[in-house]
Amino acid sequence: MQLTAQDLTLIEKYNRPGPRYTSYPPANHFTEYKDASSLIRSLTEAADPLSLYFHLPFCETLCWFCGCNMITSLDKGRADDYLDLLEKELALYKGHIAPNRVAEQLHFGGGTPNFFGADQIDRLAALIDQHFQFSADAEKSVELDPRRLTAGQVEAFARMGITRASFGVQDCDPEVQKAIHRIQPQSDNIKAMELLRGNGFNSINLDLIYGLPKQTPESFHRTMDDVLVLKPERFAVFNYAHVPWMAPAQKILERIGLPDAETKLQLLKLCIERLTDAGYVYIGMDHFALPSDELVIAQQEGSLQRNFQGYSTRAGVEICGFGISSISQGANGFRQNVKDLESYRMRIEAGTIPIAKGYELTKEDKLRADVIMRLMCDMALDFDATGEKWSIDFRSHFSAALMQLETFVEDGLLVWTAAGCKVTGHGRLFIRNLAMCFDAYLESASEGRYSRTV
Repeated sequence: MQLTAQDLTLIEKYNRPGPRYTSYPPANHFTEYKDASSLIRSLTEAADPLSLYFHLPFCETLCWFCGCNMITSLDKGRADDYLDLLEKELALYKGHIAPNRVAEQLHFGGGTPNFFGADQIDRLAALIDQHFQFSADAEKSVELDPRRLTAGQVEAFARMGITRASFGVQDCDPEVQKAIHRIQPQSDNIKAMELLRGNGFNSINLDLIYGLPKQTPESFHRTMDDVLVLKPERFAVFNYAHVPWMAPAQKILERIGLPDAETKLQLLKLCIERLTDAGYVYIGMDHFALPSDELVIAQQEGSLQRNFQGYSTRAGVEICGFGISSISQGANGFRQNVKDLESYRMRIEAGTIPIAKGYELTKEDKLRADVIMRLMCDMALDFDATGEKWSIDFRSHFSAALMQLETFVEDGLLVWTAAGCKVTGHGRLFIRNLAMCFDAYLESASEGRYSRTV
């Protein structure tokens, strides 16, 4: 996929703040709940498979670009304390989760899950196995920091059946790494890949970020050379999300100096062209995968999904999150744990499930969530099929959204079809903007809350 001068002009036109739509409505619409019983009812009443998420928040150092909910510490004993709290949280859910429900997915995020040592990872695995039964084909994954990854840690994750990993590279240039406070030589990346491959990990994703201080097209070209040598199954290439009101350390990057809009566009152009030339398929949003990857196959078959972990191939699962700030998602709504460790501890020690916020979906929310998901996953919409599924006249119900889409048609980013509409190849760059046309909550929350779309 080659980007033209016209594409770069359109990027400037549409580059505005907008949600990533890992949920609809986005998490900033969650409200506080003093009584969370209605939010966990689905765990007892539903029979859908579970997707388990554990937020492990600790990092040894802070990367200045990071917007994650994390805690910096060099004290590995804090991991034991956190495991004590997770053990109690899991016990609090006993009786709320129907005993016949099987887990089909397991994901560890953070923070840095490999802040935990091998023995601590084994303990966490035992705690999970106490409470959950996994399907034979369960998908298990972990986010890792290659700078501090040991063979013992990889072996411990492998013992619990994890075969998928994701780790951040961000940029391989030493000057950029110094500017963002993340020194990570290529030798760390190579060692991590060798450890993972040697322990049966068969799907590895690498994260890159464009828009960081000191980045130039020339330096990022060298970064692409380095990461393509590693031959991962997937790439996630993120536009640096500058949200200093949420992540104060990002103000440091402002002082160093961020690339101007033209440089960012050239970096994006370079990423897309290098990855597609190397044989990766541009799925949409920030994601690329090899043609044989199940994400690509699922998109071709129309079964690709999207949730808080990004793109997924598992439909009809209920996400059940544990640990601080974790978000859970069921058929009828969302719930989110308290975000800070001491509030989490107080709730746990008081014998209370540590839910702070949630959202209960209306029928209209579910409809719009389905439309946004199908658009972002299929890169197309079938108006009649969607209308029949939801018992609506699609064109009438979404007349305002279809009027907004006309601008994208005029710009060659979308085409009308006999079934409805289809996103063009270059339109995939603007999929967040297209989805925003169907967002009933956007106007009151579009500025100052989200990163830019491109």
